[in-house]
This record gives sequence, C-alpha cells and structure tokens, in this order.
Amino acid sequence: MKICIFWHRRDLRLHDNAGLAAALASGLPVVPLFIYDQDILDHLPNKADARLTYIFDEVERLAAATEAAGGTFLARYGKPVEVLEKLVQEFKVAAVHTNEDYEPYATQRDTEVGTMLQKHGVKFLLYKDQVIFAKDEILTKSGTVPKVFGAYHKAYLAKLTDAMLLPFGSAAAFTKARLQQLEPAQAGPRPTLASLGFERLEQYVPTADLPAEAVVRTYDSTRNIPALQNGSTRISVQLRFGTLSVRQVMRQAKALNSKLLSEIMWRDFFMMLLWHFPNTATEAYDPKMRNVPYRNNEQEFQAWCEGRTGYPLVDAGMRELNATGYLPNRVRIATAGFLVKHLFIDWRWGERYFADKLMDYELANNVGNWQWVAGTGAVAAPWFRVYSPQNQQETVDPELEYVKRWVPEVGTAAYPAPIVDHTFARQRSGEALRAARNAAL
Repeated sequence: MKICIFWHRRDLRLHDNAGLAAALASGLPVVPLFIYDQDILDHLPNKADARLTYIFDEVERLAAATEAAGGTFLARYGKPVEVLEKLVQEFKVAAVHTNEDYEPYATQRDTEVGTMLQKHGVKFLLYKDQVIFAKDEILTKSGTVPKVFGAYHKAYLAKLTDAMLLPFGSAAAFTKARLQQLEPAQAGPRPTLASLGFERLEQYVPTADLPAEAVVRTYDSTRNIPALQNGSTRISVQLRFGTLSVRQVMRQAKALNSKLLSEIMWRDFFMMLLWHFPNTATEAYDPKMRNVPYRNNEQEFQAWCEGRTGYPLVDAGMRELNATGYLPNRVRIATAGFLVKHLFIDWRWGERYFADKLMDYELANNVGNWQWVAGTGAVAAPWFRVYSPQNQQETVDPELEYVKRWVPEVGTAAYPAPIVDHTFARQRSGEALRAARNAAL
C-alpha cells in the first residue's frame, strides 16, 4: 500500500497544523517523520544543548501520541535528502508533505529534497504554517518589498481576516484510520540524545499553552519591565519550535491586546525580509554599512559575554542569558546596542553569541533585530542613535530589582568600573559610522 510521509520540522504539534491536516486529508495513510539534521547538529557548539534537549522531548511526545493513536512515528538522524531518499526506496511513498521554512539553509535544503523526490516520482508538497503572510503576499502599492514596518503593519491589518486565523483540523483527523502502522523492524529505533552524541541540558520553557489572559491584557504596559516574572508572554520558544501555532496565538492577541498582535506581525515581517534578502543573514542590508571598521576587541567582547562591562543592566541581561537561555525584550536591545555602539564590535559577533545561547533563537528575528540596533538593516534605528545604558536602566529597572537578581555585587567594590565611558563611546561610534557611510557614497 502506498503511504505519504508528513515531515515535522518547526511544527512540533498535532493541533492546528496546516501540512499535517493536508496529509491526513490526502486519502493515503500517513507516517509522521522527524529528521535530526546532521548538517545542523554538526555545527552546534556544545554537546550539552538545551534546545536539542527540548526538541528531543517534543519529538518523543509526538511519537507517543502517534503510537497511542494507532500509527507509527519515524525519527531518523542524517542529512535530510539522504534520509528521505532511503525512505522512498524502502517504502511505497506517494508524497512527502511538510510546512514551509523561509531561512536560507531551509530553502536550499528543500530545493534539493524536491529535486530528489521528483526523480523518484514522489510529490513534495509544502504548506504555509508558521506565519500568516509570507513571501510576496504583502507588497507595497508599487509591487516592491515593504521595508518600513508601519506600512507593512497597515497593509497586514487591512488584509487580515478572522478566517485566516481559524485552526486546521489536524488533531481531530489524527486517527488510526488515517495513520499507517509499521512493523517494529520497519520503523527501526528512534535516536536517543546519547546516540546523537549529546547530553541532556534542561532550561525552563513554559508549557505549550496559551499565556493567561491576564498576562496578555497587560502585555503592553508590562513587557518592558524585566523584573516582572509574568510581564511578558514567554511564548517565543513555543512559536520557534511550533508547539503553539501562530494562528492560535494571534487569535488571542487580536482579541485582547493590539500591542502583542503587532509584535507577532514583526515576526512575519522579519521572515518576509529574510526570504527576499537571504544575504542579510551574514551581511548588512544597507550597502553603505558593509565596510564599517569595527574594533572587534576580543577581551571586551568576552567581558560583554560574561556580564562584566560595568553597566548593570547590560551585565544583568548577559548573565540571565547565560544562565537561562532567555532575555527580556528591552534588555535584548540594551545588551545588543551596547556591544555594537559602545564597544563598537561587529553586530554579527553578537548575533552568533545569541544564536548559541537563546532558547528561542530564530534567525530572521535575531538578524532583523541586530541589524535594527546596528543601523544596518532594511528596517533600522537611525545609525547614529546610541542608547544610554544608564538611562535605560533608570527607565525599566529604577529600583534595581532585576539588576540585583543577576548582579548582586553591584554597588560594591567587587563590581567593575565601566569598561568604556558613554559619552566617549557615543562619539567614537558616531564618527566612525559617519566616515564609513561617506566613504561608501
């Protein structure tokens, strides 16, 4: 009997899953699959990785749910194109269904997979699932890519309908009648963390539920107060790995808080920009900002990484990041801005460090926000703007409640003096950036 494969990637859930719903409605029995991508795992810097631990646990949860429903869940390790080619040779596969991914590596991978499957006469079907609008679905009136969020936001709201946020019926259709059960020898063993060469490292992630309504209702007034434990929704990890769907999150935000709705739109916006401009993952969008003579002092970078800059809000943020894999929104801006403008270190150094540490790391959002702070992006803060870390601290943490949670020695002789003077740093980066821009004209 022919089967179809549903390939889980950034959608580790059964409910409201566009691609899974399509596979289950195809009329062919479905075998869910997850691939531990060798090309990604080989580049992880540490063998104890919290994100991989989280993914592994979610995959095992999906496997248990599939088996309970009467089907078989496959998990494999290797290069995706090679894993899938082996599967289509082993089984009578009519189609592979999966949800779209818009990152440069993912688009290249999917092109290679599609070419291989076509040679074997297997359909490769992709569905929009992790965003509401993607690729060319929102353009300016002249048909160009919008680079100003305000215009994008307006067009987004004008085009958004309640029907777009309705859930897909994948969970209800996930039944024995629509799944394929394989013999144990055919399914084979699923990889373990140990067999993948990794160790468990657990960091806190909220359960895969929508945030409490009270948290969402006050989000606009509490999101920039880092000391508050429930000041933000903390759903970024869930959106990153798809344990919550963007549609269910947006339905709640649309009903309760327009600011949260806007923040989720930023996520779509940055994914759209990265899809159109994949080079911005590694270089400035603005050509005038591609040859900035950053100082890139390694000792100062290390002090920033470890939270030893002498600026309490920056140090508190970096220590929280290192300890938990999380960083509040306003503190992300403070730490990133300090690295780029005060220490005058290349934004890509910071982007890579966040990529290694953040539990919710997502390439489009991370690159988009780092380029915004650096003044190099398609959407950017003014290149000459330099935020004062002291002023930011007084605004978001005036009582030092957040700072003292992570930097208990602040105010004592054990705390270092500022690594650089704010006024000097602002002038230094401003002059260097102005010269670089003028030289590029």
